[in-house]
Amino acid sequence: MDIQRIDLDRPGDLLAGLHDAHLAAFAHLQGPRMSLPDFTRMVSRGLPGDLMEAWAVVEDGVVVAGYGLELPMSDNTHLGRLRPLLVRPGRRRRGLGTALLAHAADRLRTAGRRLLVAEGEAKDPAAGFARARGFTASLGEARRMLDLRTADWHRLERMLGEAEARAGGYRLERWIGAAPPELHDDLVLMMEGMNDAPQSDDVDDMKWDTSRIAASEALDSEFAQLTYSMLARRDSDGAPAGYTRVYVDLAQPDGWGRQADTVVLREHRGHRLGMVLKVSNLLWFREMEPDVERIITWNATSNAHMLAINEAMGFELIDEWNAWQLEV
Repeated sequence: MDIQRIDLDRPGDLLAGLHDAHLAAFAHLQGPRMSLPDFTRMVSRGLPGDLMEAWAVVEDGVVVAGYGLELPMSDNTHLGRLRPLLVRPGRRRRGLGTALLAHAADRLRTAGRRLLVAEGEAKDPAAGFARARGFTASLGEARRMLDLRTADWHRLERMLGEAEARAGGYRLERWIGAAPPELHDDLVLMMEGMNDAPQSDDVDDMKWDTSRIAASEALDSEFAQLTYSMLARRDSDGAPAGYTRVYVDLAQPDGWGRQADTVVLREHRGHRLGMVLKVSNLLWFREMEPDVERIITWNATSNAHMLAINEAMGFELIDEWNAWQLEV
């Protein structure tokens, strides 16, 4: 078996072929399909500053399997993330996945790292494959969807009014696309606050600074992701308190919006700011993107507070996933 490295500076047809294999491998899932720009970002760029590799298996001129590997450099330098490992359905049960996993583990050891992490469905065959090869489930995750065509908008507006009554002393700021530089310091605090969310064992907090924020914002624009962001700020001193954002994939106008980060910093909790931010941003997003029909979100199944907000808004469960870990 020939496992070819994809030159991420000049990927040619291999990266497009790996994207096509990705679409085939995950065609059974509900939810939006990943566009080629979004996939390219995932396997070739990752988070700003991280090292990226991508590998493919080609048979009869077709990419039939492969994986991306992300090696964090600013934090978590003991691990690597699969982005992801995949095999076309018609080529499974021939040892391709096992060979690719062994290859990825070897690449990780070569980089001086010991922990391989991945995300995959919590049910078979993905879960069976992972467990049979020594992975352990470290964090339960769930995908939920809000259908904007059938959402109870009157109820959402009423919920927002009730939450705003508890959130006196705060104001909201909003913007489309990349955040202006004067907000980068605030966004550092927001992204560091995301470290409070449940995460896998043996995974360290992520480190952020203004240069990493700027690079991440630039990647959104480069790869055709248009974000609608909202920040809560305390009136008395201007302190940033919470943040949320939703985005659309401009390369694939498929009727889906994607809920990304939502956070309220510890000292500002207890004022219903999470509900205020998410519902306010949703109402604005609906006004600006009338062709979007559904929004998808991911949460740890142990994040009870955020799950309660999402369920109150009308998000419904699609499926459950696991964060998997393998010591190599």
